[in-house]
Amino acid sequence: MFARLTRTAPAFWERPSGIITDLLLPLGTAWDGVGRLRRALSPSYSAPVPVVCIGNLVAGGTGKTPVTIALCSWLLERNVRVHVVSRGYGGRLHGPIRVDRSSHDAPAVGDEALMLAARAPCWVSRDRVAGARAAVAAGASAIVLDDGFQDPAIGKTLALIVVDAEYGFGNGRVIPAGPLRENLRGGIARSDAVVVLGAEAKETGVEQTCTAIGRAVIRGTLAPIAGERLAGERLLAFAGIGRPEKFFATLRRLGAILVDARAFPDHRLYRAGEIDLLRRNAADSGARLITTRKDIERLPPELRVGIEVLEVEVCWLDPAAIAQLIAPLIFPAGGNGRVPAD
Repeated sequence: MFARLTRTAPAFWERPSGIITDLLLPLGTAWDGVGRLRRALSPSYSAPVPVVCIGNLVAGGTGKTPVTIALCSWLLERNVRVHVVSRGYGGRLHGPIRVDRSSHDAPAVGDEALMLAARAPCWVSRDRVAGARAAVAAGASAIVLDDGFQDPAIGKTLALIVVDAEYGFGNGRVIPAGPLRENLRGGIARSDAVVVLGAEAKETGVEQTCTAIGRAVIRGTLAPIAGERLAGERLLAFAGIGRPEKFFATLRRLGAILVDARAFPDHRLYRAGEIDLLRRNAADSGARLITTRKDIERLPPELRVGIEVLEVEVCWLDPAAIAQLIAPLIFPAGGNGRVPAD
């Protein structure tokens, strides 16, 4: 049941407490209690290299994967041999196995692992400790965990949580009464800093909450890449991500004319018939199909033909803030910010 909830978030997760939320509160309390007990009793593996965890507190999309890619880019630019460890959500392989984009597909390793492997070596492993050990054995000098904030089995040198500034923490309740994976205050307190995506110059309620709990906030935005090309274009958009409406809203802000917007459950493995129907509907409306990078990774090559992709990237409002947070962990001696490639 909980897996289905995280693929398609119920509308009441965004609203203040109501009768459904109140009825589910005992289950949310139990869920949080189990998580606390697991964290208290589970042994924790300490890797011989820095481990940076990019996690979140809510079920659904927050921008965690783009943040992971941005952090890997920052490290690679400084010659850090960074590897990513992911559970490969939606894939069938248990691992640990290094993702090979030429032979693996989304049903095997999941869509997010394929995206990550395009930027840095990525290991899929249901057992994150085994994945970290495999990465170290392959020469990693730093590990980035894609998700895993709630996993006590592996120690984190630095734990960041990613929050969507617009969605925030929903109704502030724990699954299934709300979108939270654990108690809000406890989760923020366990992190080292909070990345707030979509934050502009004005401080948001999310930032105020994090600051009140004593955690630093790093602001950023998800910026479309070459989005200006879509202005005035007639498009039929489809997306199976945590919050597809954000993708559709971005297209509209770019000036695209959406003839339709089709939302699918997160991590949807599309059938050929679904894509064929979308193509016919787009053709009937004189439009082109467009989707996200995460969605296109789930399509076999023969179904991708003619489908536009809108890429996004993280832009830090204060690039120095992320450097000040990460550099002391990766370069503890205070060197020039570069390490040998071998």
